[in-house]
Amino acid sequence: MKHVKLETVSLKNHSELNEAWIQKVIADDPAILGLGDLVLRDKERPQPRAGRLDLLLQDSDDKRYEVEIQLGATDETHIIGTIEYWDIERNRYPQYEHCAVIVAEDITSRFLNVINLFNGTIPLVALQMTAIKADGGIGLNFTKVLDERSLGVVDEDEDIVVTDRAYWEKRTPKTIMELADRILGIVNETDPAFNFKYNKFYIGMAKGGITNNFIWCELNKSHLRLNVRLPKDESLSGQLDEAGLDLMSYKWGALRIRLKPEDLPKHVGLIKMVLDKAYSISQ
Repeated sequence: MKHVKLETVSLKNHSELNEAWIQKVIADDPAILGLGDLVLRDKERPQPRAGRLDLLLQDSDDKRYEVEIQLGATDETHIIGTIEYWDIERNRYPQYEHCAVIVAEDITSRFLNVINLFNGTIPLVALQMTAIKADGGIGLNFTKVLDERSLGVVDEDEDIVVTDRAYWEKRTPKTIMELADRILGIVNETDPAFNFKYNKFYIGMAKGGITNNFIWCELNKSHLRLNVRLPKDESLSGQLDEAGLDLMSYKWGALRIRLKPEDLPKHVGLIKMVLDKAYSISQ
């Protein structure tokens, strides 16, 4: 196979290409960013007293991405603007989850350090953009140099409102509570010392009175959302999806499975395998 030398192009110094061209390329195919199956919600979105947001994208779980594009290297104005637009959008539309995205040709080490200071409190992704000349055109390649660290929705250090089983039984159908109990039963086959820890928004796990949310359950009227804290693994996700389990997008450092009462008997072996993996990692 013959090696073909790639020629990179500086977009900032290009006589014809500009930020509007980049916006159009991404708007026409948002998946090019490598952030999942996204759709365009808006372009050049006006912000109150704060200019215009380059792109607003959204995924199938209604998570929104506030995307700002920078030709050349990142600078202070670009970082502040990205965070400001993210903050405006999340306050205007709190029903959605939001993530700030910085796209630049050069994400410098200096500003990567600055971005790292915000990351963890602000869900933020940094993508380095490379333009490559090929076949008479220009192709864009995006490399993730800083990934989002999700806000700690289920975190042992957060101020959690503790409830009890009666609180959940009043709000949840008996079949869904029984499904949760069967999940706990699978965990107890491996470690009988684990019990449920009942909180206002989810049911977590505890052992000897100490929280260990290697899994947690979110219950509603029709199903249980099982969150399993595991590294992202496309092979494992593919195996579960092929088996017919209803997988949700990977979030909060967890594999997420939407379960109905009839699902567990059909997939108990796979569920136990996944729970055992998460348990082993948590020890």
